[in-house]
Amino acid sequence: MSPTSFPKSDIRVLLLEGISPTAAQIFVDAGYSDIRRFEKALPPEQLAAELREAHIVGIRSRTKLDAAMVNEGRKLIAIGAFCIGTNQIDLGAAKLAGIPVFNAPYSNTRSVAELVIAEAIMLMRGIPQKSAECHRGGWSKSASGSHEIRGKTLGIVGYGHIGTQIGVMAEALGMHVIYHDIETKLALGNARNAGDLDALLAMSDIVTLHVPETPATQRMIGATQIAKMKPGAHLLNASRGTVVDIDALADALRTGHIAGAAVDVFPLEPEGNADPFVSPLCGMDNVILTPHIGGSTLEAQDNIGAEVAAKLVRYSDNGSTLSAVNFPEVTLPGHVGSHRFLHIHRNVPGVLSRINEVFSARGINIDGQYLRTDPEVGYVVIDAASDREEANRLREALAGIEGTLRTRVLY
Repeated sequence: MSPTSFPKSDIRVLLLEGISPTAAQIFVDAGYSDIRRFEKALPPEQLAAELREAHIVGIRSRTKLDAAMVNEGRKLIAIGAFCIGTNQIDLGAAKLAGIPVFNAPYSNTRSVAELVIAEAIMLMRGIPQKSAECHRGGWSKSASGSHEIRGKTLGIVGYGHIGTQIGVMAEALGMHVIYHDIETKLALGNARNAGDLDALLAMSDIVTLHVPETPATQRMIGATQIAKMKPGAHLLNASRGTVVDIDALADALRTGHIAGAAVDVFPLEPEGNADPFVSPLCGMDNVILTPHIGGSTLEAQDNIGAEVAAKLVRYSDNGSTLSAVNFPEVTLPGHVGSHRFLHIHRNVPGVLSRINEVFSARGINIDGQYLRTDPEVGYVVIDAASDREEANRLREALAGIEGTLRTRVLY
């Protein structure tokens, strides 16, 4: 394997929050040996110290990489979010530091879908209440309020990768599936578009939420929307904690308008496992509360570890930024027989011309060139044949171009 801009043994990989060993093995198999692993998120001062020495960092949801933390990582070339969301990372700051961010948006889809289907069945049978009563020494052997999910209507709000898989699984169990999404989506199986959110709420026996956290989804299910749900319906939220007005949901559960709920995400969540969990939903027998573990299965964590680590290795070795969430996407071939120069710059006029002048002034022919831009950043990849010393001089010249954010050469 061709060496990179400096030995892989000198590239430090920092993996936090108990990221799956699968990820570390991906790096080892690719030739990386300086891997530091921590089972938990680090305190700010320790995190900053580790970031100063890291070239690649992998985190999950508890580690917060704001602009200040990103700027601590002067050596950072890439960030991996070993989860779905990237809200914990200042993506703009990372972009302007020339650092692409990669995540795993679909690797835990099955885990979330299975949890939702299981909770739907449990709620329709009234299992949470019956279990709680048994724990208190009671014995309520009755079919009252207990229903099969077969023949019932499941309303899916957000018909993306998780929503569609839930729909397919629900149909296999005999449910009628309707959905609502702000984008036009092709229905799978016999699922049908409800038309709008109000219509979905009115028709559904069970409503499950699978939307991202945006200004438009902030408290999208509040007192008004809950009032439009069928009396005795059930509400499930495994998307984002800000999507549901928890106080309004608690009120509807007390009155009986909502028969049961399952909530995995909350507006305010404990910082760590030792911190107390407080919610208006605590103590309600007809509510399933889970600690943000919708995608937390060993299978999902292994899949996420493999997917994100592979993306980080590919960028480090090859420069490809396919599926980066904050960066121009470039899919690159190999560069056998040539050096690969990576140039990340502010997207201003004239930079590409100045890059080409660096090579032409030295009489160096460009074997291949790749360019992608977004409104803020440009990413140029140049393949050119030269010896190592000349490559270093070229990199220094590229770094001197006004507007340059970061340069790197892959030998």
